[in-house]
Amino acid sequence: MDKLKIGIILGSTRPGRNGQAVADWVLARAKERADADYELIDLFDHPLPHLDEAVPASRGAYAGEHTKAWAAKIKEFDGYIFVTPEYNHSTSGVLKNAIDYLYAEWNNKAAAFVSYGSLGGARAIEHLRAISSELQLAHVRQQLSFSLLTDFEGFTVFKPSAAHENAATVLFTQLESWAGALRSVRG
Repeated sequence: MDKLKIGIILGSTRPGRNGQAVADWVLARAKERADADYELIDLFDHPLPHLDEAVPASRGAYAGEHTKAWAAKIKEFDGYIFVTPEYNHSTSGVLKNAIDYLYAEWNNKAAAFVSYGSLGGARAIEHLRAISSELQLAHVRQQLSFSLLTDFEGFTVFKPSAAHENAATVLFTQLESWAGALRSVRG
């Protein structure tokens, strides 16, 4: 069987974003894994206007070329790690918008969450869990939550505590396990 393919979706396009350092940290650890290939998907490289499809995503009748390109990219993967900031007790608007563009491309795949914010971004993850359930994305229990107070120097330089290393290993193991199992569901 082919190696699993996991997308790490960087869910912020804000200038000066902290998410790039967090996503790079996740990708560096993921590259050490033997059972899956990981790829960074930066939403900055996939500019999507506010949802502009007339037909609901669940119908799969995408009209826009930007939607078709986004669907083709997301379809490539067996699972995803969403790297999200916490804005106003939720995920970023750009990530929510990108998720809402598609439906079937997310179905019966696995998801894990990495967040950052003043409280570690935990509330953003809770919203993403509810969204993922609706999209039939099986989300794993382990998550990574980085605090702007303790994992960033001066709120901008990413210096995560060593405790996150073990949590990351558990996250990858759970995600790869679920992503592999869900291949049989997708056929």
